[in-house]
Amino acid sequence: MQISSSSLYDVGSTYTIKLNEKELLVVDEDPIDKKRQETKQTQKEKELEEKKAQESKKSDPTELSEDEKKLVKDLQTRDSEVKAHEAAHQAAGGGMTGAASYTYQQGPDGKMYAIGGEVSISTQGGATPEETIAKAKQIAASAMAPGSPSGQDFAVATSAKMMEMKAQQQLTKEQQEETQGLKTYSKEQNSSQEKIEQPPNLDISA
Repeated sequence: MQISSSSLYDVGSTYTIKLNEKELLVVDEDPIDKKRQETKQTQKEKELEEKKAQESKKSDPTELSEDEKKLVKDLQTRDSEVKAHEAAHQAAGGGMTGAASYTYQQGPDGKMYAIGGEVSISTQGGATPEETIAKAKQIAASAMAPGSPSGQDFAVATSAKMMEMKAQQQLTKEQQEETQGLKTYSKEQNSSQEKIEQPPNLDISA
C-alpha cells in the first residue's frame, strides 16, 4: 500500500501529522490552538510588565503622587525620631538596657519605616541599699534621656524614684541601727572600765 506525500492524518484538534516529500513525519501545530497559546503568552507578558512597572513606581519616589511623597517624608521623619529616642535610652542605661525593638510600617515607596519602638531595662535592686540607689538613679536617667520622653518613660522614671526612696530609707535605718549599736557598745565598755578602776571597799578596824 502506497501513501502519497500529500496524505494527512488528523490526530486531534491540536496537531496534524503529514508525510513530506521524503516520507518523513512532520508535525504541524493547529493554527487556532497556536493563536490561542500566543494570546495567552502575550497576556502573561503584559501582566509581568505591569507588575514590574508597579514595583518600579514604588522604588522610584519621582513616580509617587504628592500625597504619597508627603507620607514618605513623614515616615522618614518618624523613623529618625524613633531610632534616636531608643538610642538615647540605651546610651544612658549602659549595660542595664537591652536591645531596641521596633514596630514598622511600609510606605508608598515600598520601604519599611519604624513608627514605634521600645528598650527593656532591668529594674532589679542591688545587693546593698547603696547599689540599689545607684541603679535607680541610672534607670531614671535612662528613662528621661530622650529629648521628648513618652508617657511610658515618665512612668519608668517615677518607679525608679520610688525604688531610690525605699533604698534610701533602708540605708538610713541601717545607719541609725549601726550608730545606736556603737553607742550601746561604747556605753557598756565605759561602764565596765569604771568597775575595773573603782577601788575595792576596805574594811579597816581600829
